[in-house]
Amino acid sequence: MLILLIAFINFLPSLASANDVVYSNEVVVLVYHHIDDRDQSSVTISTELFEKQLEAMQRKGYHFISIDEFKSFKSEGTAIPDNAVLVTFDDGYKSFYTNAYPILKKMRIPAVNFVITKDLDNPEGTPLPSLSREEIKKMRQEFAGIDFQCHSDALHAMNSGKPLLTNKIIQNGITETDVEFKKRVLNDTRTGLSKLIEVNGSKSVDSYAYPFGSYDNQTITYLQEAGVKFAFTTKQGITTKETDSMQIPRINAGSPFIRPHSINNLIKQAMRHQIQPIQS
Repeated sequence: MLILLIAFINFLPSLASANDVVYSNEVVVLVYHHIDDRDQSSVTISTELFEKQLEAMQRKGYHFISIDEFKSFKSEGTAIPDNAVLVTFDDGYKSFYTNAYPILKKMRIPAVNFVITKDLDNPEGTPLPSLSREEIKKMRQEFAGIDFQCHSDALHAMNSGKPLLTNKIIQNGITETDVEFKKRVLNDTRTGLSKLIEVNGSKSVDSYAYPFGSYDNQTITYLQEAGVKFAFTTKQGITTKETDSMQIPRINAGSPFIRPHSINNLIKQAMRHQIQPIQS
């Protein structure tokens, strides 16, 4: 009887926590990069840790939504469940297909991957293998909750130590003009969106994750002109109806140091430190 009582007491908090409403009419956006059991880095986690994180969140009463549901919430005020969570990935690594996708599909958890679209042309030619067009098409056909959006076409790079998206290129001592800079950003963004439309990456390809998290008011203006309606940052916070759709905060869950139970604490911390948007 004593053993049964101890087991019941240990299990009871989980039952209670699953019914807790941590937040309503808000969305936590998680960000991951690379899921792999051999590679090690600050943005790489194992398949086991990834699955345990998702399982722990489900036990805590979090509800996973798709990016379509997220966009409807932001643009139309569509109702979402309490404790809503959107899972995102950056960079479009092949490990999303081989390691993350099977877990997401099995658990029926939607997710969106922000792809560096130039890598679609040579997916095996990157330092870490990237997603191919065929893999994207296959995932989209098998599970409608999996979505692909843009992480730039060729602007996920640095020039003289500065992100290409937000800084003018200097070549042979000559700095590109305002007109050239704008044209470069517009062309790159439109190219990235078009490539994803061609592979049926999404019902609506209109979302973007800022390379290196770098952006400013000018960047926002150019991306909107190119057709971007939702843009995701690397700043910590949670999204409300009032959050600027071009400055959506995210919480980094893809670190090997974040244990399954830690994400709940990260979410509560983010709620206490909402980001302040760039002021025009």
